Amino acid sequence: MNETPETEETPGTGESPETEETPGTGESPGTEETPAPVAERRLHPVTPLRRAWAPVAVGAGWAFHDPDGAYRRVSDLAAETILLAGGALVLIASLYGFLTWWFTHFSVTDTELRIRTGLLFRRTAHIRLDRLQAVDLNQPLLARFLGVAKLKMDVIGADKKDELAYLSEPDARALRAELLARAAGFAPEHAREVGEAPAAVLLHVPPNMLAMSLVLSGGMWAWAITGITVPVVLWFLTESLPLVIGTGLPLLGAAGASSVGRFIKEYDWTVGASQDGLRLDHGLLDKAHETVPPGRVQTVHIVEPLLWRRRGWVRIELDVAGSSNDVLVPVAPRSVAEAVIERILPGVVVPSELSRPPSSARWCVPLWWRGYGLAVTETVFAARHGRLRRKLSLVPHAKVQSVRLVQGPWMRRHKVADIHVETGANTSVAARLRPSAEASQLLESQAERSRTGRRTAGPDRWMSQAGA
Repeated sequence: MNETPETEETPGTGESPETEETPGTGESPGTEETPAPVAERRLHPVTPLRRAWAPVAVGAGWAFHDPDGAYRRVSDLAAETILLAGGALVLIASLYGFLTWWFTHFSVTDTELRIRTGLLFRRTAHIRLDRLQAVDLNQPLLARFLGVAKLKMDVIGADKKDELAYLSEPDARALRAELLARAAGFAPEHAREVGEAPAAVLLHVPPNMLAMSLVLSGGMWAWAITGITVPVVLWFLTESLPLVIGTGLPLLGAAGASSVGRFIKEYDWTVGASQDGLRLDHGLLDKAHETVPPGRVQTVHIVEPLLWRRRGWVRIELDVAGSSNDVLVPVAPRSVAEAVIERILPGVVVPSELSRPPSSARWCVPLWWRGYGLAVTETVFAARHGRLRRKLSLVPHAKVQSVRLVQGPWMRRHKVADIHVETGANTSVAARLRPSAEASQLLESQAERSRTGRRTAGPDRWMSQAGA
């Protein structure tokens, strides 16, 4: 009987039919071996406690939506019925939490992280490791007592973060280190051996400096004054207590969120440098461990409120493509903050001098025109705006996606124009009120700088040198 040689190739395909898997056997008759199945893992056993609140939340929502009707219906029931209903609710909540935990699995393959969830409707998320933007480790207050943590994955092109909640803290840190190593380009067989890259502390924000910066911020006082003034005015106009309470509480809540809430979130802020990016650790009640990959930062904003200037303090904010990390440094001396910027944007020096708009710009934007400025260096496009709260935006040339010139009839009359640059984070930075001739020249030169910057830019992958 004649047999086909195992090395024979099918004409026109370049593939050997002997390498195909035989249906029903799981084995290949050729020389290649079938990859071993990927082992799936479950979350920590305390996870059902987190999921069990869903049925309880449904009942609470119904009671909140119709409090009078809920009170009447509950008051008409006997005590035994209420106890039985409460026990049934606890049983349903426990069963729901257990089933959602039981049907949730995750696994790490050579190329992706798979998260399979769903009780009635199955959902499988395939997160490509080379598209990972950041892997953040968060520990809410209760999770810290239970020794568990959750991982949040920022993926390029995804609006919503996928998360694994909850894992034991050692497992969460090990998985985070493995995902970071895979995203950096390490081979799968070496990724687990790499471990978490060590970090050197660059900056630590003392609590007293953070508290003083919040006191000197105008936003907190604006919300507080509004939260007191508006309810008083409404009371004299309407004498309606529900209206006063319904208006005053949200305003006072906004004042608290801009002061106490920010202090709790940004407490013990630490910036560390590691091979996989800048590490951000912060939080008083909820601990957060975040990573900002330098190669994917699109824009850096240096914010300088009016009352901070005498102390020389600034705040550093970020635009990162596909990531929600928007704060790099909540408050720091300007020289220290600029040193951190140089770590996240290698080779970038913050411009010290900016050119202001011409005097004719006062007819386009009275009073505020002096707050605008522009500087273009070999590495960044820097634009400033604001007088009471200055913001200097730094866009590396390699991150500029498009450039456009905007000039309305009134601006054309006074021979000024705006230059806008768009980045990969769907944000725009504008150099406003530039002379028309300068703006036209900048439109041409900035497009060329962007092309040159992209050709000479380093790789975006984390730890690329180590991974190589």
